Amino acid sequence: MQEQLAEVVESLESAQSKLRSLTDKLPEKDWSKRPGPDQWSAAGCVEHLNLTSRAYLPPLRDATAQAREIGGAPRKHYQRDSLGWFMSLMIGPMRHLGNFKLVRIKTTPSFVPKGGQSSSQLLSEFVRLQADLITLIRSADGLPLDEVKIVSPFGGRMKYNAYSALVIVARHQHRHIEQAEEAARQDG
Repeated sequence: MQEQLAEVVESLESAQSKLRSLTDKLPEKDWSKRPGPDQWSAAGCVEHLNLTSRAYLPPLRDATAQAREIGGAPRKHYQRDSLGWFMSLMIGPMRHLGNFKLVRIKTTPSFVPKGGQSSSQLLSEFVRLQADLITLIRSADGLPLDEVKIVSPFGGRMKYNAYSALVIVARHQHRHIEQAEEAARQDG
């Protein structure tokens, strides 16, 4: 597999491993405890990730089909476009300056968790969606993913290339799994 795509797969697998570790340590009763009134619980973070993966999969499938039509020699190196590069920085793991978190981003209403699912339901869906993402990436190995644009599912005003989208999804997962870990450490 092309090295950069293998790194995205590794990042997705790492996110899943971190979430599994959190799930093993966190009692079910604490899964939906919110650390503050405007903060998500660990369950909310995972539900948000599931909503995000479900929204990204259809445009990524379409982009893969378009890239297959473009064809050409297998890609040795992918480029994120400017917006994709910027978004992957903004949406990735949060930076901290002491206890102050830099770069908070408010999500759109359709990606706000609604609650009501057990940790096992959320984790099962997360694992299924991860498998779908990884299968998609493997099927796109070597295709010109950086020549095909997708419209961001978050509002639909931004366009970036499909390779950028894959990096964004993986970095976004780590951001919210870290947030879930922080929520689990709080007393609520």
